[in-house]
Amino acid sequence: MLQNNPELKSKIDQLWNKFWAGGIANPLTAIEQITYLLFMKRLDEIDQKKQADAEWMGELYLSRFEGIWVPPVHRKAVDEAGDIEERIMLKQQLGIDKNTLRWSNFKQMHAEEMLFHVLDNVFPFLKDMNGTESNFTHHMKNAVFIIPKPSLLVEAVKTIDEIFDIMEKDSNEKGHRLQDIQGDVYEMLLSEIASAGKNGQFRTPRHIIKLMAELVKPQLGHRIADPACGTSGFLLGAYQYIVTDLAKKAGDKELQLDEDGFVRTSVATGLTQKAHAILQDSLFGYDIDNTMVRLGLMNLMMHGIDEPRIDYKDTLSKSYNEEAEYDIVMANPPFTGSIDKGDINENLTLSTTKTELLFVENIYRLLKKGGTACVIVPQGVLFGSGKAFRSLREMLVDRCDLKAIITMPSGVFKPYAGVSTAILLFTKVYSPKEKITKSATEQVWFYEMQADGYSLDDKRTKLQGYGDLQEIVARFRARNPETDADRTQKCFFVPRAEIENDDNNYDLSLSRYKEDVFEDVVYDKPADILNRLIKAEVGEIDDVDLANVQSGIVRELLELRGMIG
Repeated sequence: MLQNNPELKSKIDQLWNKFWAGGIANPLTAIEQITYLLFMKRLDEIDQKKQADAEWMGELYLSRFEGIWVPPVHRKAVDEAGDIEERIMLKQQLGIDKNTLRWSNFKQMHAEEMLFHVLDNVFPFLKDMNGTESNFTHHMKNAVFIIPKPSLLVEAVKTIDEIFDIMEKDSNEKGHRLQDIQGDVYEMLLSEIASAGKNGQFRTPRHIIKLMAELVKPQLGHRIADPACGTSGFLLGAYQYIVTDLAKKAGDKELQLDEDGFVRTSVATGLTQKAHAILQDSLFGYDIDNTMVRLGLMNLMMHGIDEPRIDYKDTLSKSYNEEAEYDIVMANPPFTGSIDKGDINENLTLSTTKTELLFVENIYRLLKKGGTACVIVPQGVLFGSGKAFRSLREMLVDRCDLKAIITMPSGVFKPYAGVSTAILLFTKVYSPKEKITKSATEQVWFYEMQADGYSLDDKRTKLQGYGDLQEIVARFRARNPETDADRTQKCFFVPRAEIENDDNNYDLSLSRYKEDVFEDVVYDKPADILNRLIKAEVGEIDDVDLANVQSGIVRELLELRGMIG
């Protein structure tokens, strides 16, 4: 939706520029601080809407901003007070009127007063808002508010208000759902994290996530995980797929195709309260970067998931022992990283420290029998000659039903990286220690993605059409070994017997099996080409006398023609 609203995009760019000019140049730090402000705005907005709805329906609603909030540092003193009257008195003395913590109230303060109030009161309230037992509160414990200048805070608050005004206008005029637009804004902010992390982390483009969700088709009740979740893009993708599917079944008439040709919404029209609770308890994400964990939590919360299950964990380490827990795993694990050999989980059998291999094996272990994974890997995993590479491919073919391999052009992850990648889609058939009676894979479907609907340079500009995205979904769902047999086409099947052939070494690279078609190109004779060039210079060539030619170019062309005959 943002692609079609340059005004909104311009305001978001302005917001980034203000932070840059205000001394916060690190994109990861800036997005954290902007996220906190967006949360403050959203809390107030949602609370006021719930209040208005309750009044309209004649119902009671207890506002989040009613009463007194006692900061954690003072709670012990209040709790240990002698009697009720003393507690009430202490609460009044040490607490803060929650109404002053609203965005709509503190934004009217003078610059310095606003900065101190947000720093000392509003931000601590934000960290504490879900209660001491909350996963969100736990991971926000070490978060800090570091906007250094009153002027930057004032400008940021003003710009965010303007962004929300544009979103509301877009919603009213174009029929886009406000919650979906707000989610798009946050996704665009996240896209500004334009450099890979030290462990090879970078954000997966949202249209690729939507494609992968279409391939695995998550359903309500599935336990869904991402063991290297970053900003939780894959969990959000699964959530939106399920919510959209339920909205369609509920007869929602407002759903529209997005810029990538998919239908997506975050608005839970088709969810009952029970279904919403089931879905909220179905998404699990883990990451080894505390900042990413906080961003992941907030990304899901900005899209309507109240208490996300995102946690700080190294899923390759000895401290993480989950196995056969999930129906679906969607992931883009870190590339080119490595892990300390002594800390690798003993249940992982590959003799390697390469994270791109260990993560795929770990994802296989995390799946329940019959569970499906959709994973992005560097294409080197498909053909690497090392023992660990072959062992992983053998596991995918023999212990899993390797349904599809979709290669992607190298520009898909620009500007973060230019590495060539592929999507693996596989279903777990045999557990790690279970004896194989018959190889689980019969045929592997290959697809060569040539375009994803965006330019493949660093700018990644949206192009007309959807690239290969919609064709991939349609061709995958209609795949058939008989009709997809021509290996000169974009997609084709390869039988297991050919893949496990000794000469092939379980090679899964598309180029190993694709047949190239070469067309004969007929070129004009050199003399004919020279005659055309001479004619372009002098008009006619039959009666040209070399001795009378004045033009040096024509003279040289005539001499050259004479040399070749």
